[in-house]
Amino acid sequence: MASAADVARQEEGRKIRSRWLLSAPALVIVFIAAIGPLLVMLAYSFMTKGDYGDVKPAFSLDGWFSVLFQRDMFDDTLSLADAHLSIVWRSVRLSVITTFATLVLGFPTAYFIATRPRNTREVWVFLVTIPFWTNLLIRTFAMQQVIRNEGILNSLLIWLGIIREPLQIMYTDWAILFGMVYVYLPLMVLPLYASLEKLDFRLIEAGYDLYAGRLAVLRRIILPLVKPGIVAGSILVFIPSLGAYVIPRVLGGGKNLMLGNLIELQFGSGRNWPLGAALSITLMVLVMVAMLFYVRNAARSGGGHG
Repeated sequence: MASAADVARQEEGRKIRSRWLLSAPALVIVFIAAIGPLLVMLAYSFMTKGDYGDVKPAFSLDGWFSVLFQRDMFDDTLSLADAHLSIVWRSVRLSVITTFATLVLGFPTAYFIATRPRNTREVWVFLVTIPFWTNLLIRTFAMQQVIRNEGILNSLLIWLGIIREPLQIMYTDWAILFGMVYVYLPLMVLPLYASLEKLDFRLIEAGYDLYAGRLAVLRRIILPLVKPGIVAGSILVFIPSLGAYVIPRVLGGGKNLMLGNLIELQFGSGRNWPLGAALSITLMVLVMVAMLFYVRNAARSGGGHG
């Protein structure tokens, strides 16, 4: 006769198989819709560029090679692909600054909402989510009307007498930065609010009772407790900022490219699909590295406070 332990193991195995069978349709959909296209891009990155913009199914590392290096068309000498590296650096730099700027602006906003009476918080959260009702392209054009030479910002500064001539903000990195901060700010506010809403404000009162200043309370009590919200908001802002396409295209004017624009250029007018696929995988790797950094840092910090 089978022992009770064997029966329990068989029952557990049956439950595991049942779970896998029930989740199989969802796993197939995820593979086809998410993993499948990534595998296609990975395969394209190792193919050969055709003569007429097509792709030849012949193994080649030229796509990956062109991400960092380029050959001179006259003497075939190698050099760094300065254009690609500058675009990668601009993308990472603007994404990091955007994440920091949204954190600086979003934390006071989320704290304000979390400290309102409970029956009015939903109204403030509703106001934060209103921009999501509008298409991203429309919101980007709205920011264009704010920062252009005859826009609201320059007109206000001239009216106040701060400047005499309009500032050239459009088609610069500053324009892209303003646009990304404006568009992605709600993605930082909402996770921060979710963490701050669960905060026990009696701990803050206890800190004041122990003669801690406001900065000490913020640094030693509030920030450690809301760190999961900071990490979640940073991930939600950094990832779409790194792959932004519409905002740099409209506010950058095609001169200040980011990784998303460079990838579209290779699949479009550049007709270099292996390079575009290699750049796409490179962007995904950068995103994964950023996520691993955030998660490991959060886990290490969380363990220190546990």
